Amino acid sequence: MVPVLTIAYFPPVEYFALLAKYSSVYVEACENYQKQSYRNRCRIYAENGVQNLNFPVRHRDGTFNLPIREIEVDYSTPWVAKTERCIETAYRSSAFFEYYRDELFAILDSQPRTLWELDMQIIRFFVARTGLKTELVPTERFADAHVDIHPKRPNAILREEGLERPYYQVFSERFGFIPNLSVMDLLFNEGPASLDYLR
Repeated sequence: MVPVLTIAYFPPVEYFALLAKYSSVYVEACENYQKQSYRNRCRIYAENGVQNLNFPVRHRDGTFNLPIREIEVDYSTPWVAKTERCIETAYRSSAFFEYYRDELFAILDSQPRTLWELDMQIIRFFVARTGLKTELVPTERFADAHVDIHPKRPNAILREEGLERPYYQVFSERFGFIPNLSVMDLLFNEGPASLDYLR
């Protein structure tokens, strides 16, 4: 059965572990916005340990009853520059950051209007750069059989896929290996070998 995933901002490794299993997956395009989820937040490995990055959305009456494709990103604060600075600080000494930096930051700098557009551009970037061939198919109506990937609800995806093994991380000597961070952590540290890790 083809899984249904929600969109995510710099999705965690477990998200890409699922993508690596399938030639195509559904991406939920008809749900309503949910706060405190991976839709507008991610986790990276910074010099002081795990750091959460997120971005604001425009709030208006009924925001939480709006379809996900209608939620607009709020660019009234300089969160893009702050996010790029945090990513640069965390990963500039990683082996592959320089190879991907400009193209990735260009997505953020282009300021896509909606949450859907921003997240989908980021997901497609990482699908391409990790070497996956998975097709992302937006749903045409709400599907209630989602795979539950949520920052506050742990799951067994990495264990079930045999991906609890470590890979090199810049600050691992200080804090040890931290699993299931944003896929950018895997790509910046492992580069083309990310595909082997995910499979």
